[in-house]
Amino acid sequence: MCGIVAYVGQQEALPIIIKGLRRLEYRGYDSAGVALLDDQGLGIYKKKGKVSELEKHLQGNGNLRSKIGIGHTRWATHGEPNDVNAHPHYSSSEHLAIIHNGIIENYEVLKKDLEKKDINSKVKRIPRFSSSLLKISMPIMTVAWKKPYGWPFIR
Repeated sequence: MCGIVAYVGQQEALPIIIKGLRRLEYRGYDSAGVALLDDQGLGIYKKKGKVSELEKHLQGNGNLRSKIGIGHTRWATHGEPNDVNAHPHYSSSEHLAIIHNGIIENYEVLKKDLEKKDINSKVKRIPRFSSSLLKISMPIMTVAWKKPYGWPFIR
């Protein structure tokens, strides 16, 4: 099980997202992460372990002031719990942050299709696979858009 929280508004997003992740931690607690969008661009911060480990990691990462963000807490069903497999993930262009809940049941079929199209043909991990799908279509995922694609939003 996993939990997703997002914020768009006038307040700083990070404290609100962290508070939401703490409330959702019972749904997943082997890793946690956030994606924040500000004038400097899209930043992703993630850590293996509980939300408290993510908070420690964030303390040394400079200015994290943003009014737009998404967060995720995870219980691994596929892929080992580690910093790499924690969500969110960048798309290959790093213009999108991706979070998904659940298992992509037909990932082998989709992976073969991506390889035929020579899209990220070395897909080995579900996170890279998920972000590769965005080159073809927009599956149901939580997505934060980054400039220059227009006004950023979370859907």
